[in-house]
Amino acid sequence: MNRKKLQKLTDTLTKNCKHLFRGFDKDNDGCVSVTEWINGLSLFLRGSLEEKMKYCFEVFDLNGDGFISKEEMFHMLKNSLLKQPSEEDPDEGIKDLVEITLKKMDHDHDGKLSFADYEQAVREETLLLEAFGPCLPDPKSQMEFEAQVFKDPNDFNDM
Repeated sequence: MNRKKLQKLTDTLTKNCKHLFRGFDKDNDGCVSVTEWINGLSLFLRGSLEEKMKYCFEVFDLNGDGFISKEEMFHMLKNSLLKQPSEEDPDEGIKDLVEITLKKMDHDHDGKLSFADYEQAVREETLLLEAFGPCLPDPKSQMEFEAQVFKDPNDFNDM
């Protein structure tokens, strides 16, 4: 498979995953190794809910401190929501959404989300897995990727 075909295939799977690199680069060395890439694809295609929760939490924890803060929530929600023309300050609506999210997900009421808070909320309502924006491929993209990859195994001989 040539580079262009592989890039197109990868783009099919990851088109909605804004923070893919940070999620795959587990050792934070600025490179995604073959092992990290395979582990990431494995999670995307066959990962358990537990693995997907850990991945999404790591992606949402922008500064890597083990918590999703109000500021991180605000930043992610602001970047993932569509802007609507309105007389209201759009930041106020996002701040309200952050407060609503904390009421729903912050089980220990410390003003930020730990992995335990996030995990409990997602187990109660799986739609909250990507509460702060898409970071996993949608089922349609996943099926398109698998159909292309498993269509002709000989395509990989010319890599």
